[in-house]
Amino acid sequence: MELPAALPPLQVLVVDDQASARQVLVAQLAATGHQVLEAEGAEQALKLFRSFKPDLVLLDVEMPERDGYWVASQMRALEAGGWTPIIFLSSRDQDQDLWLGIESGGDDYLVKPVSATVLQAKLRAMQRLRRIQGRLIELSEELRLANEQLSRLSHEDSLTGLPNRRAFDTRLQQEIASARREQQPLTLVLCDIDYFKAYNDSLGHVEGDACLQRVGRLLQQTCRRPRDSAARYGGEEFALILPGTPRSGAMIFARAVLRALSLSAPEHPASPLAPHVTISGGITTCTPDDSTTVEGLLRRADDALYTAKSRGRNRFFSFEMQMDTLEQRSAQSALDRQERSDV
Repeated sequence: MELPAALPPLQVLVVDDQASARQVLVAQLAATGHQVLEAEGAEQALKLFRSFKPDLVLLDVEMPERDGYWVASQMRALEAGGWTPIIFLSSRDQDQDLWLGIESGGDDYLVKPVSATVLQAKLRAMQRLRRIQGRLIELSEELRLANEQLSRLSHEDSLTGLPNRRAFDTRLQQEIASARREQQPLTLVLCDIDYFKAYNDSLGHVEGDACLQRVGRLLQQTCRRPRDSAARYGGEEFALILPGTPRSGAMIFARAVLRALSLSAPEHPASPLAPHVTISGGITTCTPDDSTTVEGLLRRADDALYTAKSRGRNRFFSFEMQMDTLEQRSAQSALDRQERSDV
């Protein structure tokens, strides 16, 4: 009898302490193309079960030392959530024998001697079950991958690849809690591209999208520490979370962003500020306490961004330092000159 192509052969573990009984089963199985593993006792059966993970077990009930019921229970313990069909073979034919077989982990119970026709019918049924099980595993994997993709898409901005607003809100809440617990400073930066509407009107929305991608990559590259995070806040706005960054460090970071933009930003033919794309940003820094909220930090950063724009754009303003990056750079330069003159 040849098996249909749709039902591939099984790997069958035959467990029986009687060599003659095993030989009969092996011959019947081999005649229909199945692969056979043989065991004459409990320990050998468990060893083969662990090593080969067969598709089906034909298990004799009456064996010396350890019977088939014990072997079946041990096999089930080894599977850790998997499922291998176990068919008991026994000369016992009482209802209680069937009950013990099922309770110990078996799936079917055949009374010896088993006819070739009945055995082949059981094997065909197990092949169908195996095919269904394989398809369920495939569907489960497809569902897992789809869920992973859905989760990623729900937290990622499709244009820039940065975390989106939803992911940003979650991350900011986590960093507030962490900074509060560790009593460390936390800096939040909101920034947007200056005169971005004019950029789109001048060069078109395709170039506008490319500009957003380049600025997003630049901000992401500027976040050098593992916990620093850049996100697309919405439209032409971006947000940065800088854990463990004090207010002075935040200003240094902002100046580094502006410097990087001046070196690599795309041209902006419609900007009254510079020949290249520029950004304005608002900075707020605090050591969170019980009153610190996501909404409160966002409000302060947004107010600081508004101040930076009102001061001429192409700069970052810090609420806590009450100065923007241009003033801070001038103050630092004056301090450096004073230190050199004192030497």
